[in-house]
Amino acid sequence: MDGILLINKPRGYTSHDVVSLIRRRFSLKKVGHAGTLDPMATGVLIILIGKYTKYSPLFLNEDKEYEGTLVLGATSDTGDAWGKVTPSGKQIEPERARIESAFGKFVGLIKQVPPMYSAVKIKGRKMYELARKGLTIAVEPRTVSVKRLDITAIALPEISFKVVCSKGTYVRQLCADIGQELGCGGYLSMLNRTRSGRFDISQTLGIEELKNLDNAELEKRLLKEPYDSYKRIAETKEAG
Repeated sequence: MDGILLINKPRGYTSHDVVSLIRRRFSLKKVGHAGTLDPMATGVLIILIGKYTKYSPLFLNEDKEYEGTLVLGATSDTGDAWGKVTPSGKQIEPERARIESAFGKFVGLIKQVPPMYSAVKIKGRKMYELARKGLTIAVEPRTVSVKRLDITAIALPEISFKVVCSKGTYVRQLCADIGQELGCGGYLSMLNRTRSGRFDISQTLGIEELKNLDNAELEKRLLKEPYDSYKRIAETKEAG
């Protein structure tokens, strides 16, 4: 069985949980994903099956689109609502113009320090493993690209937004940085990936629906037609 399966990952599942479910449910050996979503996050998760697994980097390098909610007035050790949330004790009083100005500073090519609770590796160890041991490691900022960052609603302390960004962008760190810019702290309380590359959330399959499929029905759900184009792209990159 070979193809691309688009899953609407539910809250509470890791990306690996979804991969493991598919392996067990359908007795498949070659299953992977292209673009990790945190357990708190929902939305488009690209699952690659069979010969498509070798082209994971091509999917990983594509832009992602998210809907999110920033909560002001507190910080989190993970950057999101599932970490240890600590009120900043600072009054939230930014007007819309100041909020828009703060958001505008994080559009374009920006420097971002990966959060300690992330899968970024330092000398072979994932940062979240070090963070769980109470260790804090100085990490060099990385350049990421935020193509769009639009405020969709303000109901303080919450700010809803949409963002289009490059591979390697941590939206929860983006929220923490905006909160710091506004002087009152901030963390991410909701994140939904609505697009990954050319794949949209309207094309996805829910996890409960997935559990009710048999192998023949799963086969019908797989996207297969782009395989040759992915193969050509990969061969072109390998050639130079």
